[in-house]
Amino acid sequence: MPPNTTASTGHKPGKSGRKKGRRARLFVLVLVLAVIAGVTGGAYWSISTVRASFPQTKGSITLDGLSGPVDVKRDKYGIPQIYASSETDLFMAQGFVQAQDRFYEMDVRRHMTSGRLSEMFGKSQVANDEFLRTLGWNRVAQREYDKTLSASTKKYLQAYAKGVNAYLEGKDGKDISVEYAALGFTNDYKPQKWSPVDSVAWLKAMAWDLRGNMQDEVDRALMTSRLGPKQIADLYPQYPADRNKTIVQSGGYDAATGTYGPQETTSGTGSPAGGTTGTGTGTGTGTGVGTGTGTGAETGTGTGTGTSSGTAGMQSQLGGLQKILDNLPAAVGVNGNGIGSNSWVVGGKNTITGKPLLANDPHLSASLPSVWYQMGLHCRSVSNSCGFDVSGYTFAGMPGVVIGHNQNIAWGMTNSGVDVTDLYLQKLSGDGYLYEGKTVPFTRREETIKVAGGPSKKIVVRETNNGPLLSDRSNELVKVGRKAGVDTAAPDRGDGYGIALRWTALTPGTSMDAVFAMDRAANWSDFRSAATLFDVPSQNLIYADNKNNIGYTLPGRIPTRPKNYDGSVPAPGWQAESRWTGYIDQDALPYEYNPERGYIVTANQAVIDKKRYPFTLTTDWGYGARSQRINDLIQSKIDGGGKISTEDMRQMQLDNSSEIAKLLVPKLLKIDIADPDIREAQDLLEGWDYTQDADSAAAAYFNSVWRNILKLAFGNKLPKELRVEGQCLWVDKTAGTGPVDEGANKVRECGEREPDQAQPDGGDRWFEIVRKLMADEKSDWWSTPDSGARDGADRNRDDLFKRAMVDARWELTAKLGKDLDTWSWGRLHRLFLKNQTLGTAGPGFLQYMLNRGPWKLSGGEATVNASGWNAAGGYGVVWVPSMRMVVNLGDLDKSKWINLTGASGHAYNANYTDQTDKWAKGELLDWSFSKKAVDASTNDTLVLKP
Repeated sequence: MPPNTTASTGHKPGKSGRKKGRRARLFVLVLVLAVIAGVTGGAYWSISTVRASFPQTKGSITLDGLSGPVDVKRDKYGIPQIYASSETDLFMAQGFVQAQDRFYEMDVRRHMTSGRLSEMFGKSQVANDEFLRTLGWNRVAQREYDKTLSASTKKYLQAYAKGVNAYLEGKDGKDISVEYAALGFTNDYKPQKWSPVDSVAWLKAMAWDLRGNMQDEVDRALMTSRLGPKQIADLYPQYPADRNKTIVQSGGYDAATGTYGPQETTSGTGSPAGGTTGTGTGTGTGTGVGTGTGTGAETGTGTGTGTSSGTAGMQSQLGGLQKILDNLPAAVGVNGNGIGSNSWVVGGKNTITGKPLLANDPHLSASLPSVWYQMGLHCRSVSNSCGFDVSGYTFAGMPGVVIGHNQNIAWGMTNSGVDVTDLYLQKLSGDGYLYEGKTVPFTRREETIKVAGGPSKKIVVRETNNGPLLSDRSNELVKVGRKAGVDTAAPDRGDGYGIALRWTALTPGTSMDAVFAMDRAANWSDFRSAATLFDVPSQNLIYADNKNNIGYTLPGRIPTRPKNYDGSVPAPGWQAESRWTGYIDQDALPYEYNPERGYIVTANQAVIDKKRYPFTLTTDWGYGARSQRINDLIQSKIDGGGKISTEDMRQMQLDNSSEIAKLLVPKLLKIDIADPDIREAQDLLEGWDYTQDADSAAAAYFNSVWRNILKLAFGNKLPKELRVEGQCLWVDKTAGTGPVDEGANKVRECGEREPDQAQPDGGDRWFEIVRKLMADEKSDWWSTPDSGARDGADRNRDDLFKRAMVDARWELTAKLGKDLDTWSWGRLHRLFLKNQTLGTAGPGFLQYMLNRGPWKLSGGEATVNASGWNAAGGYGVVWVPSMRMVVNLGDLDKSKWINLTGASGHAYNANYTDQTDKWAKGELLDWSFSKKAVDASTNDTLVLKP
């Protein structure tokens, strides 16, 4: 059993991301709460005080506004199944129940999405609010609610908000959660009523974290300060379609009709692939371009082939922007290489049940409570007037079910990674910006940021025809823009340069409509129609139904670009030829239905081979390490004549095999090692099966070697803006400090970040980079300057590998001890769950109450069981399978699911982290769906009465 809190262990989780101060989780906030510790001490914080906010789960509660009674049935894990006779009652009850369990989380989320964190947490959040107000998520959500969402969706949102507010009625902060009681010591903040727009805005925050290649766009531009085109191409290899399969493998685009047509089979008996609706033209407003579908062509290789845009000016601006992005709270997960999700579906001809099995496990930052909320929404009698009978995962604060199944179909999601953002270098000129030789006035708006415990602050947001000017949010960036030098292709410096963001999510959309449409879909045609409404964020959607059909579709508002610009690097905003030309029509997007192979795998790999598709979806796919492993596991089972079971699907989700280890270990074992201590560590790799179990010493050593290979090969060659990690030296404790030869008293000591050392993140892009470089043993990438080395610069690949093995041995000696028998991957690779906000930056005693961990985990970077770690920050777990599910379309009551934490957001509630131990072991819970199964698993029943 893990300890209850990080405070009791003395250990800290490894940092994620590039910089020491990076925020990589939902609400990593810098709070001014030091006075709390001195005000009361622990006496006030009795367990009875904490329990005062626990939800009522038995008996009855009267709610004004209900038209009839609603039953809320919870199993022993606190997972609610709601039964109502009308749709408005169903969603009102959903709002009430989620507020019971998670209102504090919901409240912080809506303050983030609206740029109002300072109202809760004071002046420390003003800079974040300024940036979030500039993006304007809440403004876009309001426009969606007013103009683009359907009447039925608005009705559901209103009912949900009514339920949340019914819960809040008459309650003080301390009655809602212990976090409000703590905040009460430092400001007079009071929770306000929930609005429908608060729910819609959360989709914008989710879209921001899943926005695609914006970080790669910044990185590539920054790399040009030190690297040439060939070196940048080395660091962004093309997708290995010859080795790692794409998602869609059949059919093709028909230029004559402008549609995509997979080759469908007759393996199912459900409805055929129907046509889809929606034009995909994406009318622009304010910050966007006008209408147009565009035709587009495949351009670029992902190596920075875009139009020149003022090199020095861009370098300076992007370096500052990088700092802003690093410090911004993330919504649902870290956005970077290596992170992703898994989903796959296997058709009935290859399963034990004869019906499809569908698995999904999205990989997101570890948060407490989990970003997901499990529940079921059931109309007592399913009809046209009350059409919901659905169960799965949603977000606290949002009605409906996002991932799961209804009585007929199941679906899952992974991030598609398509390129829906572009940065533009804007030439500033007086009160406007330069465009096609003329000065165009900014669109301006004034925003007032209220600050708890201090005066309000007003800011001005300036927008261009390419979106809001992000660089206005930093005085440093403004100064840099005025002084930045530019190349001869750019206009004269004049008033300087700024950075604007073009992003599809800044145009009002219909994703909230899509959630309810998918919840009610009865077949493939319904599902495809619903998917066309899911415009942002673009997701890979997999499908299965009880008629034995499986499918995949790619929805989303995806821009087309001119032939001279592929979106891989920032563009010159003063040129019309760099702007988007339209959007790919929904009927032209790839999909697949009942493929002959009998299964479909999505794990953030390329959607389709670019040779078979005329549009550029992105230049920055995941590189397929996870997806191909899943393909291989499924195919090997089929080739062996076996049928796949629910248990097989679960075991595949837990696969710990390291693809990079399979490539490197044979090379590492051939290296001649004289030092017996290093050779002892090398021997750990002999006979290792490349499985990264928590108790594996070999996995611990290999991952340390891999991290040191990345540091040595690439660390001193990247621009300073991409550097994060300090250097390590051999230190002889018997002879003072400094680099020394190998000896009995040698240990490793690592300092703070130094100006010449970098660290790649270690994701599967780096797998592919190293794989491509392996054949060239004397590549310049394998040569490193003398930095504590014993005999000068490393001269070739094997020299560098040898040094990495030495460094890894002494790094782990310092971390785990000299005795290799005590080494294990789990001792390095630990998960800490921190209650976001006060559990992260509150006083120690409050962190003790709110936080949990550590858990020693199996899995690793870019494996199917992706308990990810970031080589830039150490081995600690920074993203995880945030939930796991396997849906059995043969018998829905035999489906399985698990959440990272639990249903409750209340510390010390029995359902706070009651699923985590099972999650860490890879276990799944029974997932009751039918009325009979739900009744059998019910522990508590609450009746909501009108």
